[in-house]
Amino acid sequence: MEVVLADTLLSRCGDRAALLRALSAPLCAERAEALRLLLQRLAAGGPAAGEAEALRRAAWEVALERCRPLLRAGEGAAGSGERVRAARAARGALRHCVQLCGAPLAARLARDALAELAAGGPGAEEAAVEALVAAAPRLEEPELLSRCAAAALALVREEGEGEAAAALVAGRLLPALGANGAALPRVWEGLLGAGGAPRAGRALLAMSALADALLPRGPAGPGLDARLCPRFWRLVQEGLTERDGLCRKRARYLLKRALDLSGGQRAELRCPPDESSLFWWSAEKNEQLLQFWETYILIMETLEGNQIHVIKPVLPKLNSLYELAISEDKGWLFHPSWHVCIYRRMFESENKTLTKEGILHFLELYETKRLPNSLGFSEFVIGPLMDALSESSLYSRTPGQSIGACPPLGLRLQKFLASYLSLLPEEEKGSFLLKFIQKMTSRHWCAVPILFLSMALASVPACKVLGAEGLHALRDVLQCTMITHQILLRGAAQCYLLQTALHLTDVEKVSFPEVSSFLLSLRPEESLRRDTLLWTELCSWLQVNDKCFRKSGSSDFERQETSSLCQYVHSLVGEYLKTAASERENCFMPDWFEAKLVSTMILLAADVEQMKHKCRSLMKLGSCPHFSVDFPSAWSFLRPCPTVAADEVLFFIWKSLVTPVESILQFVLRRLTTNELSTVGDLDRCDLYLALIPEIVNLCLKVNWKKMPSIKNFLSSLINASICNLQERNSEKPKVKEQIRKVASMASLAAVCEIMDGKLEVHLESLPSVDALKKFISFSQFNEVLKKPSYIEEKNSSCEETTSQGWGKIVARYVRDQWICLRFVLNSFPALAQGCEETSVMSLSTVERSKEILQSALEALSILPSDQVLAVFDCMKVLVPKLLDSSEALCIEAFDLAWKITSSLSNTQLIFWANLKAFVQFIFDTEVLAVAATAKGQAYTKIKEIIFKLIDLSTTKTGVFNVVLSHCCQSWIFPTERSALRNAFLNAGSYSELITEACVFGTVFRRDQRHIQDVHAFVENLGEKCAANVVTESTNRDDHYVRICAVKFLCLLDGSNISHKTFMEDIFIKLLDKDELVSSSRTRYYANSLQHRIKTRVWQTLLVLLPKLNQNFLCGTLDRVFQAGFSNNQASVKYFIEWIVILCLHKYPQFLDKFWDCFCYDEEKLKKSICTFLSVLAHFDIILENTSEKKPALKKALIVVLQWCFSHNFSVRLYALIALKKIWGMCRMLHVEEFEALTPVIESSLQQVENMHGTGNARRNWQRIQDHFFFATFHPVEDYSLETIFYTLPRLSELAEDEWISLSKFDRFTDVPLPAAFQCCHSRAELRDLKPSDWSQQDMGSHSAEADNQPEWTDVQKKIIPWKNSTSSLDLETAFQDRAAKLGKSNSRLIVVASLIDKPTNLGGLCRTSEIFGASALVVGSLHYIQDKQFQHLSVSAEQWLPLVEVKPSQLVDYLQQKKTEGYTIIGVEQTAKSFDLTEYCFPEKSLLLLGNEHEGIPANLIHHLDVCVEIPQQGIIRSLNVHVSGALLIWEYTRQQVIKQKQQQ
Repeated sequence: MEVVLADTLLSRCGDRAALLRALSAPLCAERAEALRLLLQRLAAGGPAAGEAEALRRAAWEVALERCRPLLRAGEGAAGSGERVRAARAARGALRHCVQLCGAPLAARLARDALAELAAGGPGAEEAAVEALVAAAPRLEEPELLSRCAAAALALVREEGEGEAAAALVAGRLLPALGANGAALPRVWEGLLGAGGAPRAGRALLAMSALADALLPRGPAGPGLDARLCPRFWRLVQEGLTERDGLCRKRARYLLKRALDLSGGQRAELRCPPDESSLFWWSAEKNEQLLQFWETYILIMETLEGNQIHVIKPVLPKLNSLYELAISEDKGWLFHPSWHVCIYRRMFESENKTLTKEGILHFLELYETKRLPNSLGFSEFVIGPLMDALSESSLYSRTPGQSIGACPPLGLRLQKFLASYLSLLPEEEKGSFLLKFIQKMTSRHWCAVPILFLSMALASVPACKVLGAEGLHALRDVLQCTMITHQILLRGAAQCYLLQTALHLTDVEKVSFPEVSSFLLSLRPEESLRRDTLLWTELCSWLQVNDKCFRKSGSSDFERQETSSLCQYVHSLVGEYLKTAASERENCFMPDWFEAKLVSTMILLAADVEQMKHKCRSLMKLGSCPHFSVDFPSAWSFLRPCPTVAADEVLFFIWKSLVTPVESILQFVLRRLTTNELSTVGDLDRCDLYLALIPEIVNLCLKVNWKKMPSIKNFLSSLINASICNLQERNSEKPKVKEQIRKVASMASLAAVCEIMDGKLEVHLESLPSVDALKKFISFSQFNEVLKKPSYIEEKNSSCEETTSQGWGKIVARYVRDQWICLRFVLNSFPALAQGCEETSVMSLSTVERSKEILQSALEALSILPSDQVLAVFDCMKVLVPKLLDSSEALCIEAFDLAWKITSSLSNTQLIFWANLKAFVQFIFDTEVLAVAATAKGQAYTKIKEIIFKLIDLSTTKTGVFNVVLSHCCQSWIFPTERSALRNAFLNAGSYSELITEACVFGTVFRRDQRHIQDVHAFVENLGEKCAANVVTESTNRDDHYVRICAVKFLCLLDGSNISHKTFMEDIFIKLLDKDELVSSSRTRYYANSLQHRIKTRVWQTLLVLLPKLNQNFLCGTLDRVFQAGFSNNQASVKYFIEWIVILCLHKYPQFLDKFWDCFCYDEEKLKKSICTFLSVLAHFDIILENTSEKKPALKKALIVVLQWCFSHNFSVRLYALIALKKIWGMCRMLHVEEFEALTPVIESSLQQVENMHGTGNARRNWQRIQDHFFFATFHPVEDYSLETIFYTLPRLSELAEDEWISLSKFDRFTDVPLPAAFQCCHSRAELRDLKPSDWSQQDMGSHSAEADNQPEWTDVQKKIIPWKNSTSSLDLETAFQDRAAKLGKSNSRLIVVASLIDKPTNLGGLCRTSEIFGASALVVGSLHYIQDKQFQHLSVSAEQWLPLVEVKPSQLVDYLQQKKTEGYTIIGVEQTAKSFDLTEYCFPEKSLLLLGNEHEGIPANLIHHLDVCVEIPQQGIIRSLNVHVSGALLIWEYTRQQVIKQKQQQ
């Protein structure tokens, strides 16, 4: 209608130029839209011959004097709708003015716009760009074209705030420049030229805007062809792997356009020779190429979904890609970098499951296919692949794998690395492995990835490719592995890295110093120790390669090109011992690293020489001139001595070290007792000396007892001298050397006390000086602190710069040493608490003295650091039992403070466990528990409160409960000799909650902890093959060890012992109470839920206790067992209840009457539980083994079973029939005459069941229940064992895998032993080898997944449609049907554009929604859709009442630009970085809603034409809504806002 009016006005007007001038002054929004329409019609029709010049002058004036100022004023005016509307109309008017005026006006506009861009200013960019858009198609001057192209590219490159300008340039200016054939090459060169190209995201934005010019849909022209440019393809590949989803979409769009063009032209196409394989096309292989690329794009588009259930069906297509890409004779037909793009997308996915699938697929394909090596592939392995491998969760077991198995990723990684290296040329292997190892040092890796990467390296076939740089890189990896607290995993990684070094090092390129430096990075307490296979392997490697190592630059053997191990060790020892001891006294502390290096290499050299049957090198060590007097070297040799059985080498070293013991002790005594230690720095020396003393004692006890008198004399002298030093009075302003001497003396006394506490066999208590020590400690003031010394006189000392720092730590150490001494006195001087005459040194009573010490202990806890309170805990353990009666409040205060300190350390890995152990030994000391239980006061309540706090802590800190339970079980059943309690087991009954909770304690359900435990189990299963299993001390922190400890404790109990009997009965009752509590809390619970697990653990423990209980007790509790059978139980619980019932009836047949009563309840109670009791009858032969009168019992059983054979429930009938078959077989064997009348009926019934036919499940289920392990293989008596209870039966009943406790764990837990006479621990082989039955499972489908050779796309979700099939082949012209006026519809200004939607159902629904809410038009890709039955079914005739417009997808750009000039705001329904939330966006009245394709969304070439993107807020997991639903939500929101505006206006 508007066009008709405009044409009429122009035809009736005599002076069109005057009309234009009149209409443009002043130029408001409505006048601007009218002017734009008139200019459009004039440009389309052309001016008349007589008025052409006048119209050009008028158009010139309108453009420069009206449109340009309006653009400057309107574009930047945020919030002014009228101005924006006028400016948009001015855009179109300006473009039509240029059409009328030609190149001169275009050049003028371009110069002005470029000047504005150079000057800058608010709103200048947008106005200038719009002017350039209008001018660009008519520009002719080369200089102007170059400047315009440069300005456009500068805006595209601009980062940060330039995002809006870049989008404007891409959406408006670049397409205009692309339409100018002279400007396009300049833009192209700027985008992909050698210098200054924009980053990938901006370049893709620009390329998408230029797609119509660079990749035209029509026949090939003489212009630019992006397909021939290698940089274009590299940009596309970079975009395909960008993290930004919009960049990926643009890259896919460009790829589709290029492929669509190539497939349509069927022409020969190949990149320049230097990039010949990146992209090519051939008419001969057109179909093969289309198949490859369609599959490729399908995979890339599917990966955008990020949902594994959608992506998994498409992953097999990767195999077909390789089959298409690889030719046996020509190698790669398609550049492998295209495949790398797919894997990079998968590796960088947020969905870890997808990442894992991608890695597994990649490793398996390259391992099995053995594809040829390609350029840049190594960089991909070391880059994106290793980055993805750093995620610990990827190394989890698959559901079908057993605990302890190697995860699939670990296995695939080993095979892949070995296979890939075999394909590399020899000269490239070393550089690849070096980069691989260096990548492992480039970040902080977790323990799990480091472990499996190290295993993969160790599995590489031996080859000499690593030199000194590789060895240094391996050492750096070792230092990275030290970060984790997982000791076993850390040790295992060290083992495999050492094996890697042994397999891959070229010994001719490394020297012994480099090798030894690497070896010292291995911790002997975690990996490399003498009693391991790894040590033997290392010695063998050194022996084989001896005299092959490169000579060190500092070697004394300069004439030789190589060096031997013996020569290196002699040189090393000589260098270390060349300085006499007397000259070292005033030097710095001995280098611990150097000492460890010397001792380790000596041991290695000795073992290597022993392999060669030569020990002369050892003999030469004894002749070293300084060996007998050099204290640091002696210490270094002592420290690393492994605690293994002595062999020839060790015995020789020990014997050599014993020789100079007297001189060493004299040296230590002098240093500790005189004024030689006078600075804070000397305290490190003091620690070194004191650490040496117990080592010397141990050495003499092992090698030479004759040295013990010398040691006793040394200790006596040290005690006396230290007491004298401590008794000296200080001056008012003490000096540093005085205070340091006191610290050293107290530390010396503490060291002596610890030796006497730990080495009882030495009998040091008889020394006269020990009595003096006891008296001194008894009279001392506790928590005595040292005054801070004066530093005035020591300023000239070079070492005193740090003396004023850390004095608080020194004082804390001094206080701690006091408590260590007091602990010795309290432990070995019991009269302190008993008031014996020998201890009359105290003036106060014993109780008062103990109270005073306990108060001092509380004070010490408040002032000492948390890592130095262990001795205080030990002292309180002795004091609290004596004070619980008289000072209970003080004892409770001690409990609370000790718990506060311990619990506060739960996040501190290094000191928490030592403090926890000391805390447990204090609180759960047998005497503390016994006194508290006897009094039954507040202390008893407090201890029970602490028990439950510890259990709660163990749910978040794995291993806490283990420490508590292990200590209690050992102290209750194996009390120590020092314990004054005669019957420590009484504590078990007083604190039975501890055992009860332990019996039902289970694994923590945190996935990361479970994953770590799985990897631990895998390493442990390696056994001695991994040295870490031999070396690493077990911490017993596995959650399973709690129940194992409790079960072993219960197994040790003796039913004939009254205390034990009472305790077991109490535990049995409490466990039944626990089961009833769980059952009452939830009548129905799911498999493997917490309720299910707890009930299973309860009945497992009851089964362990059952043989130890007597008849009288069972008689009173069996009814409760039967009642548990009536509950709605899961399979594993039912089996354990049935097992217990069978064993009870087997041992005590007189309980059968109680059992028959279970069948007398009403049907309502029995309908869910009758199968449990029928299952018991299926083992009736075992029940009657101990019964002499079997016939009455069989008669009763037969009567009961026959009643249930006629049940309405099919499952009940099956259980009854299985029991009937067993009972009737027994009757026939015993020839029971009473049942002869029933013989034909019963046998015919059983025969009928056996021979049933038909296609239903009846016969199948009958066969299944007969084959079920509980009826076919399981023997309740012969299979009674720990393995069956805790591993086999849980596995067969399909309990969660983390509930299976293998017998090996019972063996590994040695804190509590099993009794020697305990019943067999193993299951029978027949039961152990069974697999879980499918009796409780549904039938598994027999149809396998479709193979790749099925018809295309049939194995993926239907919504994933190949890109090629989504484009309509029709070419219809744009037509607008203005039916609104004809139908009398409301004049809504909302246009819904659905041209990208190709599903009739979605279009039908949108048509219905648009009509209901009064949209002005619905735009579709083809009007043929309205004839589709699915469309009509959804639209319910809405198409008859709604204007429909046909716009092909290829015509959308022009259509959107047309609507923009008409004042419409183009709104896209798309998730982008700057999209608006639907709930926060205000729709303009003239809104055009662009909906995306069902799968792809809005194409990349249309996104930059949008004015705004709106997204719908989501709360769920699914990525997107259906397009009809999305459209309906936005249509309604627009309607709602317009209705509100109308009401407000009214």
